[in-house]
Amino acid sequence: MEGKKRKRVRVRWGRIFGALLLLCVFIIGGCSVIQYVQGTQEAGSKSSETQKEFHSFKGTKSKIGDTNILLLGNDTRGEKHSRTDTIMIAHYDQKAHNVKLISLMRDMFVSIPGHGKEKLNAAYAYGGPELLRQTITENFGVDIQYYTIVDFQGFEKAVDTLVPDGVEIDVPHDMSSGIGMKLKKGKQVLHGNELLGYVRFRHDRLSDFGRVQRQQEVVTKLMDESIQLHNVVKLPKLMGIMNSYIDTNMDTSTIIAIGKDVITKQGGKLETLRLPEDGTFENRRIDGIGDVLQVDFEQNKEALKQFLQGTGETRK
Repeated sequence: MEGKKRKRVRVRWGRIFGALLLLCVFIIGGCSVIQYVQGTQEAGSKSSETQKEFHSFKGTKSKIGDTNILLLGNDTRGEKHSRTDTIMIAHYDQKAHNVKLISLMRDMFVSIPGHGKEKLNAAYAYGGPELLRQTITENFGVDIQYYTIVDFQGFEKAVDTLVPDGVEIDVPHDMSSGIGMKLKKGKQVLHGNELLGYVRFRHDRLSDFGRVQRQQEVVTKLMDESIQLHNVVKLPKLMGIMNSYIDTNMDTSTIIAIGKDVITKQGGKLETLRLPEDGTFENRRIDGIGDVLQVDFEQNKEALKQFLQGTGETRK
């Protein structure tokens, strides 16, 4: 039954990794002008090419001080209005002093304010991050205060700066189709370009669901690396590099405040959730829209509520 509920979706998961690595930078905080400038210079001409648009975003501040950040990977090739292939929420828990990560499948069939029923990622095409925020709030009952839109091209450079010796990964099977490289099965050390290929691969029985699992695995490893004392000094340089690849409404004071709190209070490990959860959706085909995930929103709203309010293990 579980196998029938999984579907193949064309998602460019590589684009979110710049955002998630940037989140690691946010969490740790710190500032060094020299390293920041150096990082910006290493980003090269991309800085002058990136068109940053600080969108109107009207999320309401949480009464208990928690922070939600919308992480988007935009699969645009110059279009003014494009759908976002990756949608995630990073939640900073002020009481536990840690971060939780929610992955939202783009093909969920949702109500979009002013546009009727559509796939979740259509909200971004219709009205940018603000309409997507409204859509998530209406369907899942959670508000978001900040957004980050990422161009994934800086991922390789950022990873190689943070972990120049690479990250050990146990590759479950040979991977090659659609990622421009060949990864062999077994434990091995992967660098930026190879890690990007690892998380982008989708040609196995789990399709995009497997990609979400690999994405969360790599983000957790990068998070662990980010909080190591020997890597803290590299983070301002990473901020300089990533500044050329992001569009965000987060202000510096918020970034530093969250980073200082997490690093001084020793927050727990990264917890993750995927929506919809297993057993709470069905595959359907809608005329004029295509393949969608028909979701039980009450079950998923409750799952999200429990995930944000409590502590627990990774949920799918």
